[in-house]
Amino acid sequence: MGNRITKVYTRTGDFGVTTLGEGSRVDKFALRVCAIGDVDELNTTIGIIASQGVADSIREHLANIQQLLFDIGGELSLPGESIIKEECTKDLEGLIDSYNSELHPLKEFILPGGSTAAASCHFARAVCRRAERCIVSLSRREIVNKYTMMYINRLSDFLFVLARVINRDMQVQEQYWKKNNSER
Repeated sequence: MGNRITKVYTRTGDFGVTTLGEGSRVDKFALRVCAIGDVDELNTTIGIIASQGVADSIREHLANIQQLLFDIGGELSLPGESIIKEECTKDLEGLIDSYNSELHPLKEFILPGGSTAAASCHFARAVCRRAERCIVSLSRREIVNKYTMMYINRLSDFLFVLARVINRDMQVQEQYWKKNNSER
């Protein structure tokens, strides 16, 4: 990986450019920088979920995901680098399948919400989808690790299922979308 930051501020980004991990200078609005920022925001939202009284096993899974998101940020800051492997997505799929097997099947869409931790999962899911859109856009212009795109896509699914698990564990009823509610 690139250099570690030893100072909190460097003044090198004061005028709209930043340095990627391999040393190149790019605009702060560059798609690659936006993708890195979206992944950082996603990581932060996952930290919020973990701080909201969730079960230790869930907190452990979230900590592992945060580690991988840091890897993804590093990977994105080093064009051409591939850190995330296919196994990362397979592991996440295993978690999704395990958690989902404990839940009743959905017959309607659910509204984002419930407990604070579950609502935070839904927020993180939306941030994850934005990060995914940005990473996919970047992949249309530059080489991006396909396993990173797969992992981010699956992570939003995991966050949806996790919201349902947390609501169940906290005994909070899911709220279902009411079709044609606007006709009242």
